[in-house]
Amino acid sequence: MKLPTSTEWVLHCAASLAQLQPGETASATQLATYYDLPAPYLAKQLQALTRAGILAASTGPRGGFRLARPAADITMLQIVEAVDGAVAPYECREIRQQGRGALSAEECRETCPLARTMAEAHDAWRASLAAVSLADILAELPSGAPARTRRILTG
Repeated sequence: MKLPTSTEWVLHCAASLAQLQPGETASATQLATYYDLPAPYLAKQLQALTRAGILAASTGPRGGFRLARPAADITMLQIVEAVDGAVAPYECREIRQQGRGALSAEECRETCPLARTMAEAHDAWRASLAAVSLADILAELPSGAPARTRRILTG
């Protein structure tokens, strides 16, 4: 499975916002500059996180984005699904029942083993992402990273 590049962007931006002090925000432009990304497109992705309740947005001279809830309550899966959706990447179209090699309906009473395997893999992937919070990610950052991020984004 290949996720869009924007998935990497929002994961990094959410992790950066998680490093800010309570009440601090960063604008889409600040985040875009921080990562050298196109600001208008990043802003659209950040709005998707806001609609999903992961980020909160404020307007005005000191406006911007911040986490809408504690980092420990936001999972990687929630972030990914906010921008990429929850649809499984594999769809079995039962081609095993088509063409010269078609199996009979009787032979296809059970779920296609390929479809089952792909669904199990997708479920495992989702469970893995659901088990990791932004707080878990922050715990793995180099010790000086949060202060550096705060200085650059809010300084």
